[in-house]
Amino acid sequence: MPDPATGQTPDGPSPRQTVVVSIPPPDAPVPPKVAALARGARLTPVWLNGLGGVTFRADDGRFIKWGPRNDETTMAGEAARLAWAGGCLVVPRVLEHGADRTHEWLVTAALPGESAAAPRWIADPARAVRAVGAGLRALHDALPVAECPFDWSVQARIANAAGRGIQVPARLRTPPPVDRLVVCHGDACCPNTLIGDDGRPAGHVDLGALGVADRWADIAVAAMSTEWNYGPGWEEALVAAYGVAPDPERMAYYRELWNET
Repeated sequence: MPDPATGQTPDGPSPRQTVVVSIPPPDAPVPPKVAALARGARLTPVWLNGLGGVTFRADDGRFIKWGPRNDETTMAGEAARLAWAGGCLVVPRVLEHGADRTHEWLVTAALPGESAAAPRWIADPARAVRAVGAGLRALHDALPVAECPFDWSVQARIANAAGRGIQVPARLRTPPPVDRLVVCHGDACCPNTLIGDDGRPAGHVDLGALGVADRWADIAVAAMSTEWNYGPGWEEALVAAYGVAPDPERMAYYRELWNET
């Protein structure tokens, strides 16, 4: 995903620049479907993306994600992934989801903890980065590859991009040899790790692309996202917190694949 402040990816223009994410204004309009799903609960907008999707926090302990249909991930797909991963991992519990001709929605129960991009953790990047790295390793260790029905391999991602009219450069069609197959998060950017008051990873959100892939597909993006959220100089700390030595070749490849798909 791009830098939330600028919409720019580190390597210049890419298809992902269209999905800018930001904090919406407190008076952001509430779509009628979201108002209906709220059932009288008070809503606070907490996340906005460039496709028109908005996430609201309800004061009864729910989150309501609403947005236009898109071909990269679906909320129905995310609901299925959350249900599967929830047996092994702390992830949001799906309460309901659905879609109409133009939009889709996902309602989940809130989890304890705050996003690693919350102001308190932006102000304490050393602890935040350690939590994100350790949390990503815990996710990879917890989810069973052999039982995972979801695919996030290079081939699957290239096919998905082609279905959206994106032609991946030929140089990216042959990935480095797999280091270790794991169930990847699929969007391991720092904001998608929740951190508890004790500074430890408390859960994971936004699992719409979860699937089996080389672990460096996640590590590379998580490390890259540290600069977007905390400034330069934290990439090596994240890789160390994950518990591996840096792998420049795989990191460079998976970052470029991320930017191009």
